[in-house]
Amino acid sequence: MSLVELIARADERALAASGMACLDRCVPLLGGDDETLRPLWGSLAEDAAAGEWAERLEQVRGKLDAVPGADGTRGAEAAALAHRMLTTAPAERSAAALREWAHLCSVTALRIHRILDGGAPDEDVADAIEAARAGRTAGLPLSPLGAAELRRQTTVLEVLAGHGPAGLRRALEVSTEGRRVLAAALSRRNRRDG
Repeated sequence: MSLVELIARADERALAASGMACLDRCVPLLGGDDETLRPLWGSLAEDAAAGEWAERLEQVRGKLDAVPGADGTRGAEAAALAHRMLTTAPAERSAAALREWAHLCSVTALRIHRILDGGAPDEDVADAIEAARAGRTAGLPLSPLGAAELRRQTTVLEVLAGHGPAGLRRALEVSTEGRRVLAAALSRRNRRDG
């Protein structure tokens, strides 16, 4: 099943986790670490109170509020995109709002990975990203980082579809792995460019 189909069929919890996992993998761009989004992940547990998502989202926004200076570099463009995922997260956990956010985060995370893999920030890859999300990857200019991100997004949604709330731990593990890969890519880029 394609990523677009998985998002279309996902329930509220899976949609929130999908968007958050994309953000979580990109959180090194905002100066965050392994623990930054952990409280927000906790708000998706079965026994979490209804208002915990909004409360914890505000806490995370407070921690990650400052966007690194936009100096025109690829890293700054990627950081601005990651910040957009954070600022557009809906405070209300409604399926409609979360579905829109999950789609936005999916596309944005793929753009970020493309940029960090050497693609130009202003390069028009929207058609290629949409084709990849729809499951049509043959012949696409998908970078290695982008292909891995696409697999992680799909895995998160498949795990949650198959295991419900019990799949949150595995979704978090997939996200943590992706965050570390992105942090390593950032480190390599910084050593190369700086």
